[in-house]
Amino acid sequence: MRRIVLGVTLALATALLGAGCGTGGKADPTADTQAGKALFTKSCAGCHTLGDAGATGTIGPNLDAAFAPSRSQGFKQSTIQNVVLLQIRDASKPMPDNLVKGQDAQDVAAYVAAVAGTPASIAAAKPPSELGNDGKAIFQSECASCHTLKAAGATGTVGPNLDQLKPAQAIVVHQVTNGGAVMPSFKGKLTPAQIAAVATYVSSNAGK
Repeated sequence: MRRIVLGVTLALATALLGAGCGTGGKADPTADTQAGKALFTKSCAGCHTLGDAGATGTIGPNLDAAFAPSRSQGFKQSTIQNVVLLQIRDASKPMPDNLVKGQDAQDVAAYVAAVAGTPASIAAAKPPSELGNDGKAIFQSECASCHTLKAAGATGTVGPNLDQLKPAQAIVVHQVTNGGAVMPSFKGKLTPAQIAAVATYVSSNAGK
């Protein structure tokens, strides 16, 4: 894990240098961080960990771990904002390019830059165990940014559209437990009871 975080940190440091080391670049200094937080929660939280947003995703980098070293080294917030905006526009797989666009992308970048890697965000990280066995809450926290499911207000496009797929409960249990393609295994992260709860929620609500 330490090696992975170090690799992400080095890659981000390179991107920071390429972004102009705090010159402002194309990031909007007046972007709305509150709107950015709402958008991040809807579109990004299922793939990334970010304590301030209550996000514990593992598909993409842990943003607190990735940006904490940059902050400690004195990189400006505007530089971090440029890097996040660049990653949104020209993403690395499995993240699609332009997951959020226009001013929405600016707002998300501003929000992430304001909180990622701060002591408060790191301290706010909560384990999935605190979600209990509420299938909807688990889905919205862990799955919504990757899948479309109307009942949960989810419009993710990284994974299959669950309203179209309408998977049976047993199939959801298998996929959540074992993962597949870009989807990670949640075995060990979610309890068997939590996996059963989210599977029941998806199978009962898909296509409605």
